[in-house]
Amino acid sequence: MKTRLSVAIALALFAVYPAFAQHGEAGHAQAPAAHVEVPHNAAAPRANQGHIPPAPPVRTTKGAKPEGEKIAGHLNNTPHVNNDHWYGHDKPNDARYKVAHPFEHGHFTAFGPDHRYNIVRIDRDAHRFWLPGGFYFDIAAWDWPICADWCWDCADDFVVYEDTDHPGWYLLYNVHTGVYVHVTYMGM
Repeated sequence: MKTRLSVAIALALFAVYPAFAQHGEAGHAQAPAAHVEVPHNAAAPRANQGHIPPAPPVRTTKGAKPEGEKIAGHLNNTPHVNNDHWYGHDKPNDARYKVAHPFEHGHFTAFGPDHRYNIVRIDRDAHRFWLPGGFYFDIAAWDWPICADWCWDCADDFVVYEDTDHPGWYLLYNVHTGVYVHVTYMGM
């Protein structure tokens, strides 16, 4: 009798378990993992209208000032991308970006919108991060305050672009915030 009762309870639990398993900690519905078809377990980008932007264009005017985005009467000068437009990019002749030996540690070649990365390690004190394969970058000191609070250990949330205006620099783009910062490639 006890065995039959135990089997009946177990079967009842297995029958209703899938309904409970689809709810998170706060009771919010979650899609079953089997139905998620995003490559590399990557979450869909939230910024830039839900897609990864193309590379920034080369600016032809050396003295071009950073362009801010006007939203509801306010000017947003933060480096970010919206509607595939790169806002807040420092002028091409900005002295902070002059590098005595551009690409001193080699060229990082796996950049652009087709390459999405997770950060495998972050050293917040040194403003340095590592991509899979041991590639590492330093974040420009003046850009660190912009990205210090990013979720560095979230999966597949970053794209590296070559900085078209500042030789020797790259741009690290956060696909969920739409914000980017300047980084230098330090090698492997």
